[in-house]
Amino acid sequence: MLGEPHDLLHEFPEYADKIAELRASNDVFHNLMDEYDWLDAHIRNLEELHNPVSDFHMEEMKKRRVLLKDRLYAFLHG
Repeated sequence: MLGEPHDLLHEFPEYADKIAELRASNDVFHNLMDEYDWLDAHIRNLEELHNPVSDFHMEEMKKRRVLLKDRLYAFLHG
């Protein structure tokens, strides 16, 4: 669905405490989370505002978001 939230707390609510802990204590996690949050907001804005962007570019951004989410999940699950 267009404009659907994909923030990490929405995706993994069971890890809310661990997300806060890692964001405060782990620089790598913090930086990945910042990039993920920025990219997610950017994608949602493009979708919601119907800004023209190529399908290729949108798919590449979504792929990057998935890769970031996978890396962040590895921190949470590991």
